[in-house]
Amino acid sequence: MKYKFLVSILVFFLSFSLIGQEYPTPVEGDYVIDEFKFETGEQLEKVNLHYTTLGKPTKGKDGKMNNAILIKHGTTGTGHQFLSSKYAGNLFGPGQTLDATKYFIILTDDIGHGKSSKPSDSLGMDFPKYTYNDMVLANYKLLTEHLKVDHLRLVTGTSMGGMQSWVWGYTYPNFMDAIMPLASLPVEIAGRNRMQRAMIVKLIEMDPEWKNGNYKEQPKVGLAGAIGQLMFMVSSPLQWQNQAPTRVESEDMLDKMVARYLSIMDANDMIYAFESSRNYNPAPHLSKIKAPLIAVNSADDQVNPPELGLMEQEIQKIENAKFVLLPITNETSGHGTHSNPAIWGKYLEELMAISEKK
Repeated sequence: MKYKFLVSILVFFLSFSLIGQEYPTPVEGDYVIDEFKFETGEQLEKVNLHYTTLGKPTKGKDGKMNNAILIKHGTTGTGHQFLSSKYAGNLFGPGQTLDATKYFIILTDDIGHGKSSKPSDSLGMDFPKYTYNDMVLANYKLLTEHLKVDHLRLVTGTSMGGMQSWVWGYTYPNFMDAIMPLASLPVEIAGRNRMQRAMIVKLIEMDPEWKNGNYKEQPKVGLAGAIGQLMFMVSSPLQWQNQAPTRVESEDMLDKMVARYLSIMDANDMIYAFESSRNYNPAPHLSKIKAPLIAVNSADDQVNPPELGLMEQEIQKIENAKFVLLPITNETSGHGTHSNPAIWGKYLEELMAISEKK
């Protein structure tokens, strides 16, 4: 009797889950790349890439795949984050812009992130010093060698994934129909952005408990300091004021956020993730981009502040490109606006329309 009761409860929750999910069930997989050579010249015998797909691939009259969508996550993130109700719930459902019954959606965990190969697996600071170029190359191999994707309908991404979208555009200019970078700039990371990333690394390395990366337990003092830098990089002053309008609420929110990050972050992985942007600089290569492109940033993004004027300057190098700067509203959330398609989804819809192959 007890067993039947437990089964009925399980069926109820599974049914509820399926009702709430209006897109095809995600399928996870792994692909191991043998003898992967990094930009530094270092090499790993095996690099594992974890990925999730939704939907089924289709081909056009030319024999090439015509419905593959690559979506790239941000620094310290994973592909799984795009399955949230805020993101997938506004894009992947029937009739929505990236309807997963129509498109073949690919969500990857980049090198150094999620369930893909990363320093914390075993090598620690002996793991090769990977870059965005390495990440893009690894994903290209995943797509072409394993998933047999020979063309992308769209490449898009948030933050680091947005930056990698620019790299995809000029590295493989004929490989995609459309590009949508979110919360990024197509320039070398410098100024305050670089200083904050460097400070994240320094705060961890200054903690004696880091032990040159050979720690048994996380170096919590240095890691907490690094987390503080990260929190203020991606925060929204307006939203934080709304969420914590008193001193007590502010301190409580801070403690909970730091505790949550400490429970999921690894110090070495964090160092590598933020150092991977060190050679990023699409600016000299932007004229190579051929696919229609719409870049979207928000005015309250403190990682890519609009007063720099860099996007307006650089996007002119691309023949078919447009820049959208979202104004600050009660709906925007600083850098994190990149994961809220309810705000910028109409521009994705526009991009898919103008890039559609007749």
